Amino acid sequence: MRLSRGLLWGAVGVLALPVLTVLASWGQWSAVSQAILGEMASTVLPDYVSTSFWLCLWVTLGVVTMGTVSAALVTLFDFRGRRVLEWALLLPLAMPAYVVAYAYTDFLQFSGLAQSALREAFGWQGRLWPDVRSLWGAACVFSLALYPYVYLLARSALAERATHLMEAARLLGAPLRRRIVQVALPLARPAIAAGTALALMETLADFGVSSYFGIQTFTAGIYKAWLVMDNRMAAAQLATLLLMVVVAVLWVEQRAQSRMRFASGRGARASSEAQPIRLRGAAEGLALFLCGMPVLLGFVLPLAIMGHALLQSGELVQLPWDRFPGWAFNSLKLGALTAVLAVALAWLLAFQSRRSPTWSTRWAVQLVGLGYAVPGAVIVVGLLLPVGWLQAAWPQTQAGYWMTATVLGLVWAYLVRFVAVALQSVQSGYARVPASLDDSARMLGVSGWGLLRRVHAPLLKRSTAAALLLVLVDVMKELPATLVLRPFNTDTLAVMAYQLARDERLGEAALPSLALVLVGLLPVILLSRTLRSPSA
Repeated sequence: MRLSRGLLWGAVGVLALPVLTVLASWGQWSAVSQAILGEMASTVLPDYVSTSFWLCLWVTLGVVTMGTVSAALVTLFDFRGRRVLEWALLLPLAMPAYVVAYAYTDFLQFSGLAQSALREAFGWQGRLWPDVRSLWGAACVFSLALYPYVYLLARSALAERATHLMEAARLLGAPLRRRIVQVALPLARPAIAAGTALALMETLADFGVSSYFGIQTFTAGIYKAWLVMDNRMAAAQLATLLLMVVVAVLWVEQRAQSRMRFASGRGARASSEAQPIRLRGAAEGLALFLCGMPVLLGFVLPLAIMGHALLQSGELVQLPWDRFPGWAFNSLKLGALTAVLAVALAWLLAFQSRRSPTWSTRWAVQLVGLGYAVPGAVIVVGLLLPVGWLQAAWPQTQAGYWMTATVLGLVWAYLVRFVAVALQSVQSGYARVPASLDDSARMLGVSGWGLLRRVHAPLLKRSTAAALLLVLVDVMKELPATLVLRPFNTDTLAVMAYQLARDERLGEAALPSLALVLVGLLPVILLSRTLRSPSA
């Protein structure tokens, strides 16, 4: 028992260290720190705050509109193509936001295919629309890539009881508009808030889109302060400010999640008695358009643009095919190693939480679960600060070498961020394992780690496989931490896609980008199958 608790708190300490280090950086307050913060407040900080605020505001409008409308249409109404659109609306989850940014920049820029074709067809001159590398362009990219968060949660909320309650309201004489506005949408309001918070956390954590578009967000500022200005204190203070914003968003998400009450069992069967409203004619065409456009703009068109760039980049033999296997191997190696370690830690945390559900254990699990909300740039700062302090105090430890010249630092950063993904999947599996099985196993003489190995592990196979897959894909798409902490000659698909696109070599960047999309389809297929199952 003592060993188990030691392992639990050891894991919690390792995973919480980056965040605690960033917060502890304010303990080194000095005249130099005050001068740095004052200089930031009068120069770059207002831009970071303003840009991040407006970006989050426009992304909120985009994901709420697309996610809510599409979820309401496929749940409350019946029309041709509805069954296909139910799972197709999840496809943009497979497309990393920075890949969407690369695709639309190539397609919509002054020399891109869209403007060139229009100028040639109509004889127009000059730029036909503003540059896509702007705040509005970034907001559109994030909205198209992240609206499935709102769609997924809103659809789950509406599918449970909305159709049944709308039928009851119809029998009471309520018109369709009132049924939607006053019955269906209030049921989905907590789910919409939770999905929006998830989308905003992804927006605040992004580095690829903001850096490629040249907009001044907090994450881009942290990266510049650390690597360009070589100012660790400025990076730590910016990271702390961003962390405070993320904690506020996370608080909103948790409040919304706590208000989500989905029916099950008898309520779910009752809702199946009421059928969605059948649409015909112009209404059916409008529903197809509103549900099809997010899929077209968020997945199909970017995929087609990247494929076209790959084919039009000259002879295919000139592409970096010889280096592509190395990039793919590095990505898969890091993803697989992190996935195995993350699932092992998730098993440890979830098992201890189930075996000893004390307040301290629950607090430890919740603390680790916050890691996914922490941006990669904050984790990098939180890891490198203590390394610098340790290296300065004891040079013989070679802490800097082990953290930056090996995969140790990179895997550590991945675990801090993505153990929460594995933990959520494993805990959802535990929720379906009745506690009576534990009591029966103890009566038969099986307890301790034997209980996990012989009873829980066989029942958690599907949840474990899902956790491995989700962590693998998330690690392969992670960009900020990989850019800073990767060892020499350890380039990944995400890093090379970013670097090639930044150098305006989009044809070559299409190769690793498309590989990331194909890998990202795996969890989307898994998720769509789960939603189509009777228990979903």
